[in-house]
Amino acid sequence: MGRSLAVRVPASSANLGPGFDSIGLALGLWDQVSVTVGGVGLRVEVSGEGAAEVPYDEGHLVHRAMLTAWDHLGVRAPEGLGLVCHNAIPHARGLGSSASAIVAGVAVAAGLAEMDLTSAAGLAIVNDVASGIEGHPDNASASVYGGLTVSWADDADGSGWRTASLAVHPDLRPVVLVPDERLSTHEARAALPDRLALADAARNSGRAALLTHALTAEPALLLPATRDWLHQEARRVSYPVTMAMVDRLRRDGHAATVSGAGPSVLVLATCDTAAKVVDAARSHAGWRVLEPQIPSTGLRVVSPEMGTGV
Repeated sequence: MGRSLAVRVPASSANLGPGFDSIGLALGLWDQVSVTVGGVGLRVEVSGEGAAEVPYDEGHLVHRAMLTAWDHLGVRAPEGLGLVCHNAIPHARGLGSSASAIVAGVAVAAGLAEMDLTSAAGLAIVNDVASGIEGHPDNASASVYGGLTVSWADDADGSGWRTASLAVHPDLRPVVLVPDERLSTHEARAALPDRLALADAARNSGRAALLTHALTAEPALLLPATRDWLHQEARRVSYPVTMAMVDRLRRDGHAATVSGAGPSVLVLATCDTAAKVVDAARSHAGWRVLEPQIPSTGLRVVSPEMGTGV
């Protein structure tokens, strides 16, 4: 009774062009979740992005993620919980708002169960459980670890998620263009084909490999490195305004991609090109332009009340 824990979790952009369901980049927009054990039933408070749209009962995504984490850990859920969320990540825009909520819920549940959230083992468990709930690891892993992440499933049975963290080149400056329109991940994924030509798969594999090199060592190659054959063209009809902006920016030489499932646009700019991207975006109405930094760390415990184990 009376135990509490608060965490902060960053936004993320996934895919970055050819890195479908595997490559993620943390962005410096932070959601904060605080949980207090005690009282009767569930009390939910939400402020910021999406406050008028999310459920305020057991259906809240953070709460559902907490229950899944406790079940995974073999821990009995407490009978009373106070959940307070302050959201800075835009919802249904392809910036990982669902993944950040899931990571926050799993992390708080694990922390209240006395798991060390500062240890590699603790973060690996949060990453695995959150990625399993999300169904793919790219957004969740970037939110857990920060920076640039590459994730994959175990070879044995395709379950269990693993992540490698890469250091991004210091010149990288992401610019995010957020439209007024929204698109759920479910809708975006429904537009994807079941089969892909072998030639397209080979092209995409080459660009995904190039992408990791460009992001970490040679940003001059970001434009060809962000060319995609797996998902963006297939979903063009789902967000024509987004793809028109991506096309326009790429024609001008900027490494523009659809951010996650869209409809936001992520531009992997550099110190020399970021201002030009911002000016180009602001010349077109209907876009909110953000310049988030890339946090080198992800999930953070804000107010540990449980001692050094958390």
